[in-house]
Amino acid sequence: MAGSDLRTRYTAADVSVLTRAEKLRFTLHDDADPQADVTLAWELLYRLEPELYDRLATAEHLHRGILDWLPSGAERIVEVGAGTGRLTLELVGRTRELIAIEPAMPLRSILGRKLAATGASRARALPGFFASLPLRTDCADLVVACSAFTPASAHGGSQGLAEMERVCRPGGCVAIIWPNNIDWLAAHGYEYVSFPGEMTVDFPSHREAVELAEIFYPSAAEEVRRLGQRKIPAKVLGLNPPRDLAFKLLTP
Repeated sequence: MAGSDLRTRYTAADVSVLTRAEKLRFTLHDDADPQADVTLAWELLYRLEPELYDRLATAEHLHRGILDWLPSGAERIVEVGAGTGRLTLELVGRTRELIAIEPAMPLRSILGRKLAATGASRARALPGFFASLPLRTDCADLVVACSAFTPASAHGGSQGLAEMERVCRPGGCVAIIWPNNIDWLAAHGYEYVSFPGEMTVDFPSHREAVELAEIFYPSAAEEVRRLGQRKIPAKVLGLNPPRDLAFKLLTP
């Protein structure tokens, strides 16, 4: 796989790594082709090469304005689609109890180790999908998803949004960070906030920047190589940076 970009990295044979429940969730068969379906390629990445995904997510920092906007002092926060903790680790100090829901077991394992390293006794990672959260109604002050939620039913959709709102208490907040369909969320009663300023993806080294660009941003890899630096402007990568969110305050 070395040097392969994400669109050519996996084959139909790799779909077998998914559990039966995951195949049903994503409406897949064993001959589904990740080279024709980039969303499927991302799902295989999470399960086959979780450490590779973590290297990318660690470099893609959220805008400081998002972190300042999020409430602190919550009794309980629920994050859905937590991945390896891009947002999760920022939430640990804002609440008495943090529940991170992540369906991909390899990502959840990495996240669990990171949470354990923080020493936060009331932070835990649990399995679950957007459409069926393993939590009681009205249990959280903030329910949030970061880059994981989409209007597609397998990754949220109307049922997933309803589940997030079910888990959030009256007077609480549901927030979708780095949303990919603002108009769809607006039609569901969500307000939108965006924070200004240039953003970069901050790799630990130029070598790492080149290696990950070749996989995740292949059209920008030559420019990343030419720049000779570890901090790469989002516009060079063609990345819509993580600077915005959509939210709904639930009526008490």
